[in-house]
Amino acid sequence: MRPFKYSKTSEASKAVSIVSGSPKAQFLAGGTNILDLMKEDVERPDQLVDITRLQINQVTTLASVGGKAGVKLGALGKNTEAANHPLVRQQFPVLSQAILAGASAQIRNMATNGGNLNQRTRCPYFYEVSMPCNKREPGSGCSALKGINRMHAIFGWSENCVAVHPSDMCVALAALDAKVEVQGAKGKRSIDFKDYHRLPGDQPEKDNTLEHGELITAIDLPGNSFNKSYYLKIRDRASYAFALVSVAALLETNGSTIRRASIALGGVAHKPWRAYEAEKFLAGKSATAENFRQAAELEMKQAKTLAHNEFKIELGVRAIVQALNQALES
Repeated sequence: MRPFKYSKTSEASKAVSIVSGSPKAQFLAGGTNILDLMKEDVERPDQLVDITRLQINQVTTLASVGGKAGVKLGALGKNTEAANHPLVRQQFPVLSQAILAGASAQIRNMATNGGNLNQRTRCPYFYEVSMPCNKREPGSGCSALKGINRMHAIFGWSENCVAVHPSDMCVALAALDAKVEVQGAKGKRSIDFKDYHRLPGDQPEKDNTLEHGELITAIDLPGNSFNKSYYLKIRDRASYAFALVSVAALLETNGSTIRRASIALGGVAHKPWRAYEAEKFLAGKSATAENFRQAAELEMKQAKTLAHNEFKIELGVRAIVQALNQALES
């Protein structure tokens, strides 16, 4: 680990000012990702600003929409606290399921809600500093493109990067149409979750649309009319493993008819992937296994595979079908 300056503050504006004023400074919250990256010499900040004293860790109720209240998650709240909070478990169970499917209990006890959004990819070539990686060193190349890419993207990738976003929590947040509240040197703003993370394009080093120095202060979950939901994670082993494919499925049903659906996939793209084609197909259809399969196949037709991950297409179809069936039974 390289030398760095450490400072701490209990004021959000001061933390923002410090990081905004130094190109290589970063915020430090739970530290479950940034410290590992520093130890591996992947991240090289020259200053860490400890923000753990900021009072942005509460879970509160938002105004009701369609008869169901929303929830605001403080950015410094721990993942464990969010997953087990009564408001989240009762009103957004798919989010609770997604958080509890990620990492280990020990990491969830330390990791923060805001930090979860900003965790970096677990692509092994990103972590191996002896290998070219455009995400780590722009312009050096993408080793995974022609390398071992079994875990990598099948949607939205470019010749510059085929890495996937590692979060489970973010997949549920994408399906829930969350909003990210941030504070920066230019003031405060709200970012729709669908616009928060980026596809790699020609700038794979940029994971999201934050400006340098912008601090996540909260995640807003608007109330919705979905009455059935489920989070499914397919992985190589039962615990402490990242998704091959994951699915957050939400349904608003009236009897056996689907009024609308919201589906997001993890483990398949540089960002949580909304299955808009599947959603569009299911609207107004009967909630049957046949319709679920048609919707899933329609979505997966867009997939573009690499040398070692063609299996993700059929896996994705089956995962979407299973998640929808499980949601229907919830």
